Amino acid sequence: MLSATDPLPRLPRLPRRMLVAGVSGSGKTSLAARTATLLGIPHTELDSLFHGPNWEPRADFAADVERLTAAPSWVTEWQYSAMRPLLAQRADTLLWLDFPVPVSMGRLIRRTVRRRRRRVELWNGNFEGPLWSIFNNPDHIIRWGWRTRHSLRKVVPELEHEHPGLQVVRFSGPKDVEVWIGMLERRVASGEQLQP
Repeated sequence: MLSATDPLPRLPRLPRRMLVAGVSGSGKTSLAARTATLLGIPHTELDSLFHGPNWEPRADFAADVERLTAAPSWVTEWQYSAMRPLLAQRADTLLWLDFPVPVSMGRLIRRTVRRRRRRVELWNGNFEGPLWSIFNNPDHIIRWGWRTRHSLRKVVPELEHEHPGLQVVRFSGPKDVEVWIGMLERRVASGEQLQP
């Protein structure tokens, strides 16, 4: 497993099929969007493919993920257990936001409150539920975030054995992300190309 300051040694060129892993609130979507913009490749938010109106799962979710990962270049989040094997199999790089619990939970709480207060539309007409529902809804996003706060600590390290061609880069805090983005920016500025 690589750290934020390690170069990407196994790829002769810049990555082009990237996943971002992390618990709820860690910043997966933000990092995926930044990386996609920097590399000039498409970013698809996996939640937008999964959630239909009224938070109902979309029937075409699996087919959409299949189509997304068949493309030559993409960036998305590594989530939804049914899709994780396919995503890992087709990716060349996985960025793992392995932040301390207070960082991820603080981000999740601030994001949830901000989205609710501002009535930010998420995917397909959906909005965050009422903040008070944290007390009676066991699947409220903040309760979900707390319950799953350590869920990736075992599964991400196993990926390197299951998918030897997959590079895993572990970020232990937000500063690591900025260091890594800076390294990537320098590589892009030098004219380095994406993998063929």
